[in-house]
Amino acid sequence: MTVGIIGGGASGMAAALAAAENPDVQVVIFERQARVGRKLQATGNGRCNLSNLHAGSGGFHGNAPEFAEYAIRSFPPKAALDWFQSLGLFTVTEDSGRVYPYSDQANSVVDVLRFALEKPNIRLLTSFEVSRVRKLPGGFSVENGEEAVVCEKLIVACGGLAGTKLGGTMSGYKLLGKLGHHCTRLRPALVQLKSGWNGVTALKGIRATCKAEVFHNGTLFSESSGELQFTEYGLSGPVIFEISRDVCQEKGEWLCRLDFLPQFSSEVLLRELLRRRNTDFPVEELLTGILHNRLGRVLTKVAGVHGGQMVKDLTDEELQAVCQAVKGFEVPVTEPLGMDSAQVTAGGILTEEFDPQTMESRLVPGLYACGEVLDIDGDCGGYNLQWAWSSGRCAGLSAGKDTI
Repeated sequence: MTVGIIGGGASGMAAALAAAENPDVQVVIFERQARVGRKLQATGNGRCNLSNLHAGSGGFHGNAPEFAEYAIRSFPPKAALDWFQSLGLFTVTEDSGRVYPYSDQANSVVDVLRFALEKPNIRLLTSFEVSRVRKLPGGFSVENGEEAVVCEKLIVACGGLAGTKLGGTMSGYKLLGKLGHHCTRLRPALVQLKSGWNGVTALKGIRATCKAEVFHNGTLFSESSGELQFTEYGLSGPVIFEISRDVCQEKGEWLCRLDFLPQFSSEVLLRELLRRRNTDFPVEELLTGILHNRLGRVLTKVAGVHGGQMVKDLTDEELQAVCQAVKGFEVPVTEPLGMDSAQVTAGGILTEEFDPQTMESRLVPGLYACGEVLDIDGDCGGYNLQWAWSSGRCAGLSAGKDTI
């Protein structure tokens, strides 16, 4: 029996290795790029956050996030780490639960997977862009316009639209659509946010730990804590990725409120600012030792305290205004940066059309899907790759059973 897999990304490679555990199965991977794992090699800024120890207890989204539960439970983060260790990968786990290769290089993850694929019952066809899939009485014909490969079982693991410059594609949605499946609206997730505030460029490059809250028409929409980075267009960093899902997808006023001292109360900060009124500091140095110097100067200006004054001359009201700016800095946000910059796609093929225990289509017997092409996306920090490993392995094991 032949199992075809469209896509040589994270979920596709996991599916291939799982299906190939049956020595009587021949696996064929169709990869449209010149080599497998290109997007994987760019994840985590080249470090590859390959899992998260907390991914077994939620953190997934979609119209029916519970669809992910069986696959994750069947192949949880601990099992994924044992699997990678068996492939020769050393890993390190941070206090946050995020897991990285010990080498701190994403290519270590790609390489151990690539070496593992070198099995006699796995055939890798690179630069093979699938243009058509035909359903046959006994299976499927996978075609690229020049060549057709017949397989009894077929797994679609094309990934999502996010990261188009690295290989994000619509092909999986289109191929499954032609086979009768339906797709939800696709949106960028884990993505930077643009701001309409013209002062954001003055903060370009600054990183700060903060609590971020997004409000839509005055109502809290999402919140998280972590590292923020200011860019020339707006806001970035892990804390923004966490809260970015579906931000600015509806009309209305969208606002991001930043607390740059989440571990300290307003009262503690105000007491320190009142103490500093006994010094001869210029107001530009009011927040020195508390925040990044450039950020501190911008916040004092936002509070209405301008250069030329001395800290000792500030009123209680002015110090309270600075305190408010530090603990509740408001930045309007206008739109996500887009699919090119997004780390993952929100939305995808309807999960209700697939069996969560096998990843097999309920509409087309012998057809499977896994990974980002389905309407499942995870939190920032290794959740999406854990979904790729778990769903890919589930699909591969199911398709690799030698029953047709």
